[in-house]
Amino acid sequence: MATFKNESTFKRYSESGRESEFDRLFDEAVSEVKQKHMGKGHPLYINGEEKYAREEISEYSPIDGLYIGKFQKATREQTDMAIMAAAEAFKSWSQTDYKERVKIFRKAAELFSKHKFRVAAILSIENGKTRYESIGEVDEAIDFLNYYSLELEKNKGYVRRTKLDESKVHVKAAFQGAPGKAERVTIALKPYGVFGVIAPFNFPISISVGMSTGALITGNTVVFKPSSTDNMTMLTGLEIYRIFSEAGLPKGVFNYITGPGSEVGDELVMSRYVSGIVFTGSKNTGLSMIAKTLQAGMQKAFIVEMGGKNPVIVSKNADLEAAASGIVSAAYGYCGQKCSAASRVYVHEAVKEELISKILDQMHSLKIGDPLKKENYIGPLISASALKRYNQSVEEIRKTGRIIYGGKVVSTQSGIYVEPVLAEADHSNPLFHKELFLPFLLVDTYKKLDEAIAKANDTEYGLTAGMYSMKKSEIREYSKAIQSGVVYINRETSATTGAIVGLHTFVGWKGSGLTGKGTGSKFYLQQFTREQSLSIVG
Repeated sequence: MATFKNESTFKRYSESGRESEFDRLFDEAVSEVKQKHMGKGHPLYINGEEKYAREEISEYSPIDGLYIGKFQKATREQTDMAIMAAAEAFKSWSQTDYKERVKIFRKAAELFSKHKFRVAAILSIENGKTRYESIGEVDEAIDFLNYYSLELEKNKGYVRRTKLDESKVHVKAAFQGAPGKAERVTIALKPYGVFGVIAPFNFPISISVGMSTGALITGNTVVFKPSSTDNMTMLTGLEIYRIFSEAGLPKGVFNYITGPGSEVGDELVMSRYVSGIVFTGSKNTGLSMIAKTLQAGMQKAFIVEMGGKNPVIVSKNADLEAAASGIVSAAYGYCGQKCSAASRVYVHEAVKEELISKILDQMHSLKIGDPLKKENYIGPLISASALKRYNQSVEEIRKTGRIIYGGKVVSTQSGIYVEPVLAEADHSNPLFHKELFLPFLLVDTYKKLDEAIAKANDTEYGLTAGMYSMKKSEIREYSKAIQSGVVYINRETSATTGAIVGLHTFVGWKGSGLTGKGTGSKFYLQQFTREQSLSIVG
């Protein structure tokens, strides 16, 4: 049986003294992608066939307005065609031996690895990530493919067999536990049917691949909708389709549909031929989809991750250098446009000024600009709606708190570039409780640790959380009481972001999730299946 090892591309290149080669390969991939992949028209893919809609959607890079291409604005009718193709393909795909499915997804992992710099270049151009963020995301997609393949193998396709021996005594009128003939029992986790996979813009490769693989490798079929309105990542979605197809997925098993959520997404949610929805996005959207199906009298499997408002507690006993480093990375990496981004810091009043000083030292070195250039750390906001939230949040904090750093729009000429914000306010401020999806960090103080933990838990979300303390009793108290699915303590690389497949499960509590089971863990695949006990006498 194969073993699992994280891809870790940049780590491998840098540890072997080949960082310049890493940069060269990425820069060459960017050049190639701009020359060969930009400005084209792209179809839908339904049952393996190209399909076109009456209307098209134009997509542009948030970096500089580069024209990425035209994509189809699918209708409800075309979405239904994809659903029916997936339903038909389910008949054979669900019966395909799990070992054959594993071969396909291991092949997909090999193809992503082979083309990782090209895929990462497309990703950076499309959603404004730096080379390090993009390569790391492609690596995570490869990790999902390999990890879930191994999990399915280790669990032998989630099938186990047992038996009941024949009794020497038989009865004519049976009752619970009555003696009888021998029974052969098979207990299996079986796929539901068609899953709608509704993907976010901020991790359009890794999250999309992870969600899709979870559904597909367990025997379900998929209608996949990448982010197609406002925050667009349709070309990366098309890359996933192409690689899955090249890896050997049969026609109709994975269908690629672009279009607005009001049409494509709603049809997936409301179709009686769709058995489940896997979604990453806002809490309001996730809960509204669940409510609509229940109100329509339908039952579906929902696997959803719905954002966060992630806190960091910094003790007076903390290593403040490590805390500042982890907080800056978690708050401002990818412009704060991560559901796991740190957005709230509760620091002991005795070390507040020192921590802020250390955070500011690091913030001054963060360069803003084109994320395709190696030296820049903070790239563009994804859209005009994000700029509107930024301006509103800055205006509000100026009235109700204190801006310590940032708050200015740097440029809106071709891409939207803004300064990261560090601000101070009271925990009661609404901005401490509203998910912003911006490079916007708020600081408040505390006197006793239980007060800080209460503030950290005072949110509808429960995705990630971080703490910095060198005192064991504080770590124990925090670990027992914090209400988040992903918890990091004294992590210098990032206070709240950067879960590693196979090491950290990525799971949301409270309003951040639904099932209480996370990605990159041994429990994830089971959510895409339902258990059946089959007993045969004779």
